[in-house]
Amino acid sequence: MLRFMPVGDSQTIGSAGEHTWRYRMWQHLRETYGGPFALVGPRETLYDKATDAPTSYEYADPDFPRAHLAGWGEGWLHMAPLIGEAVRAYRADVLLVSLGLIDLGFYTNAGQTAENVRGFVAAARAANPRVRMVVLPVIPNVRAESEVLFAAEVARFNELLAKAVADLDEPRSPLLLASPPPSYDIHLDTYDGTHPNASGEHKIAEAFAEAMYQAWDLGEPYAV
Repeated sequence: MLRFMPVGDSQTIGSAGEHTWRYRMWQHLRETYGGPFALVGPRETLYDKATDAPTSYEYADPDFPRAHLAGWGEGWLHMAPLIGEAVRAYRADVLLVSLGLIDLGFYTNAGQTAENVRGFVAAARAANPRVRMVVLPVIPNVRAESEVLFAAEVARFNELLAKAVADLDEPRSPLLLASPPPSYDIHLDTYDGTHPNASGEHKIAEAFAEAMYQAWDLGEPYAV
């Protein structure tokens, strides 16, 4: 049994009524991965905009394994202290991580965020020395279009993230940097300039799937 744990912010937890890219990834793995697998994690809910809390179970398709470690307004800063226990408790084998936008927007600069990446990786490996991780760079959002300094911080963090992945990658616990979806357009693939719509969900899932297929021969190429 291969256990995948999606880890992320609002783009990963999703909100009431959505499928989420987690669902798209589950569909892909179900169709292409040749062995038993599970999505694992300590949380199951979606974010409910009406109550401003992660209390909704109203998935567009409720009949899929909903476990994850994602939170609206949470980033590397928040997940680094949680990941060790989550990996240990749920015996995660592969972490699919999409974090950073919220850190840079509200909490930490690029350098501080990169240090939290390193803390996250260390904690995950302390819980499972053979854990594999796929990390998606920050996809610039509508704020990066209008704020030059924020756009520069996003670009700087993505440079530091690539360096951290290169520095920390090791054979027994591979650390893989996914390629940002090349055709991702925040005006077409999101509903508000930040959060993915259906096409955006597919493209994020594809980024993770293609990385795992190309680097580890896990699954097959992504097909919408």
